[in-house]
Amino acid sequence: MDAGLKIDFLTLFPKMLEGFLSESMIGRAWRAGILDIGVHNIRDWSEDRHRCTDDRPFGGGPGMVMLAQPIFSAIEALQTPKCVRVYMCPDGEPLTGEVAKQLAGAGHLILLSGHYEGIDQRVRDCVIDREISIGDYVLTNGTLPAAVLADAVCRHVKGVLGEENSLTFDSFNDNLLSFPQYTRPAVFRGMPVPEVLMSGNHAKIEAWRLEQREKKTALRRADIAKKNF
Repeated sequence: MDAGLKIDFLTLFPKMLEGFLSESMIGRAWRAGILDIGVHNIRDWSEDRHRCTDDRPFGGGPGMVMLAQPIFSAIEALQTPKCVRVYMCPDGEPLTGEVAKQLAGAGHLILLSGHYEGIDQRVRDCVIDREISIGDYVLTNGTLPAAVLADAVCRHVKGVLGEENSLTFDSFNDNLLSFPQYTRPAVFRGMPVPEVLMSGNHAKIEAWRLEQREKKTALRRADIAKKNF
């Protein structure tokens, strides 16, 4: 069976991805052949005898910058004609549900994780198709953001989720946050489940859920709520 999506991670810290890739839905889909995943150490493409991947920035300044050569060589070795080459960086476009859906249909993703003060700009200019940020903050390196992006993307690949309909009620679907969920027991420490959920009236349940989604969105994310009007 051909994989629904191929993902190649390029990072200086491949062990950071071991638990993420072996557990839960991602690991199951990988073992089932729905996903084809490769984890690659950028140092393996360094032409320096010490496997060096960084140097001081021209113009001065603190920190180090990742060298162009190992990254160019790695991407050129892994890329396919229709792949999308993504650089995870805090100054990229924001990761949204729509971006995740777009990337899920790419067929092949190469996810580059930066480190230090970033990467040589010539990499960004020549061998990167999209630059994506998971939020307005800075982490020690881009490996965790790459994992976050992969998780968001893989949920949109057919067969990864056990129940495809669960995507319909995700937060941010239709620009609304998710509704409250309850399970047994019906009363816990004096707190009952809303009666409507026990009624068996599916029309009323759906109306209640929509109302709850609208209320939560207006309260917590006014920026998203504005898109609905």
